[in-house]
Amino acid sequence: MDPQVEALLPTIEADTAGRLAAFRADLAGVRRQRDEMARATWYQGAKVALQEDRTIPGPAGDIPIRVFVPENPAGAYLHIHGGGWVTGSEKNQDPLLRGIAAGAGVTVVSVGYRLAPEHPYPAGLDDCYAASRWLDEKAAALGATDPTALAIGGESAGANLAAAVLLRRRDHMDEPYRAAVFTYGVFSAVYDLPSMKAMWDRNLVLSGPIMEFFSECYAKGRDLKHPYISPLYADLRGLPPAIFSVGTLDHLYSDTLMMEHAWRKAGNEAELYQYLDGPHGYNLFPIDMARQSNDRITAFLREHVGRS
Repeated sequence: MDPQVEALLPTIEADTAGRLAAFRADLAGVRRQRDEMARATWYQGAKVALQEDRTIPGPAGDIPIRVFVPENPAGAYLHIHGGGWVTGSEKNQDPLLRGIAAGAGVTVVSVGYRLAPEHPYPAGLDDCYAASRWLDEKAAALGATDPTALAIGGESAGANLAAAVLLRRRDHMDEPYRAAVFTYGVFSAVYDLPSMKAMWDRNLVLSGPIMEFFSECYAKGRDLKHPYISPLYADLRGLPPAIFSVGTLDHLYSDTLMMEHAWRKAGNEAELYQYLDGPHGYNLFPIDMARQSNDRITAFLREHVGRS
């Protein structure tokens, strides 16, 4: 096993063991704690010319966003955070997003969409879709020298929402983004794929019961195979080049492998990177594979929408 991952496993497993109980007992408290921990990272990572919080119009009120603008950005990247559709915010990935903004030469916009269970599907998707429409109009005002050079992506549930936004844009607008970033995404909310079944009872950032809780909150009785809830079951034709990244020790490992295969089978371009022994969330840990993965994602964005 990767020695850096092996050293982290006891802490990860102990933390995950009580996670579902914490979600059920005090979800609001879990969210506050996550934001408080993230607050210390505001100035960490690469330097950018501007970092600020804003609000933009949404379908049910203002949507909070966090904007990262490097020197002379070429295009823009719409980032959607993970957290099982029930936790997380636009404030939780500052070092990662500062690094992408500076390294790829793109303006990054992170979206604080409405969370379940208070706001089940399609509320979060509606907010992310609205943010994508807003970025269509405002990329130039955010410094992008090519306001049509737009990409979208995210991690875990954020990758799920990013795929659903692309599908909705294709279905209703015929205005695709140029690139997509999918990092250990949830592409099937049914949770019957091989890696999920093999790791169901293992507490390793996720578990089968934790994922079921997430879907119960988000889908609220809707068809779990709806293409905007489980993009793996969608018609994937006409979508942009994508980079898929996942660790082999992730409950969602099969989601990524099967989605990447379906993406290419539909005629789209795709890159797939697998990280040996990487658990869910591996690219947010202070380990070598995280740096390698994030560098590849940054290079992908630089090639497709960034500053050469």
